[in-house]
Amino acid sequence: MDRPSFTMLAILLVVGVAVSLTTSGAVASEYAVDPYYFVRKQMLFLGMVLPVVVVMSFLPIRYLVASGIALFVLATGLIIATFFIGVEIKGAQRWIDFGPVSLQPTELLKPALIMITASILTGYHQGDGLSRFWISMGVMGFVAVLILMQPDFGMVMLMSMVWLVQVFMAGVPLWVLLGLGMTGVGLIVGVYLAMPHVRSRIDRFIDPAAGDSYQVDQAREAFLSGGFTGRGIGDGVVKQTLPDAHTDFVFAVIAEELGIIACILLLVLFAMLVMRGFKRLGDQEDHFITLAAGGLLTLIGLQVLINVGVALHVLPTTGMTLPFISYGGSATLGMALVVGFLLSLTRRRQSRLIAKKVRRKR
Repeated sequence: MDRPSFTMLAILLVVGVAVSLTTSGAVASEYAVDPYYFVRKQMLFLGMVLPVVVVMSFLPIRYLVASGIALFVLATGLIIATFFIGVEIKGAQRWIDFGPVSLQPTELLKPALIMITASILTGYHQGDGLSRFWISMGVMGFVAVLILMQPDFGMVMLMSMVWLVQVFMAGVPLWVLLGLGMTGVGLIVGVYLAMPHVRSRIDRFIDPAAGDSYQVDQAREAFLSGGFTGRGIGDGVVKQTLPDAHTDFVFAVIAEELGIIACILLLVLFAMLVMRGFKRLGDQEDHFITLAAGGLLTLIGLQVLINVGVALHVLPTTGMTLPFISYGGSATLGMALVVGFLLSLTRRRQSRLIAKKVRRKR
């Protein structure tokens, strides 16, 4: 296992628990539960998923592909189930209630889709390369339609961008990528015209006076209030007034209590994690490992950029969580699967080390 990557992940998990500890009291008052309710649940989630990460990190490549397929079937089945037994929250039907916890199946679908598309695009330069591209595009389109029906446009955009990166890494010609880009722009325009809630978010982003901008206004005040060094852990006030302070806008809470310097250090840690992963792919000869791990690393990086961009009001609100930091059982489980796949894909296997030694001797 790549120890530096594992260490950085462990630091992020500790930061996530610490942030849950400072935000739990304010959020708990809204739900009429005890102050440490969300902290206990978050630590319970971590206790449940960490063994999953460890076990998955030891899986051979052939089992990773099988796990990705099984997870894809399970996640798509659960997404379809949300249309019949799903719980509606804030106008979207994305969750399934399992008693004490609710599951958002799209969080499981993200790593599964990356593994599926990587396995399809592997060997693109062989004779059936074009058919592989169309099959992967069909899978991506099927997933996009399912998620848009919930609806969750932000998740569709995230998955589409990760898929485009995988297609680029597979070696698809530039003219195809340009065509996909223009098609994507056309789809965004269509969604803007067809979905009122998407149109409202974009309009409020362009012109805050066009609607309610309370969340982004509160987030901006948090950054101004925290300054460079912050007001101190637990001394922030934005978490008491900002909806979703423990999930979508957790970066604003960190800015207010720990300051801009801490925010920069956190972003540097994320950047080091992603760059470290891509560095280990530099001498990788297995095309599947390159596509799968590259997609997972892109997912982490894009999700961080989107969450932070929303908090800084340089992107429209999307409801995207901050990996490893935001509260949530589904998000924690989804990122655990991402990390498990990633640690297994980037593991130095004995067969690869032997082959490398043989090449050096030659």
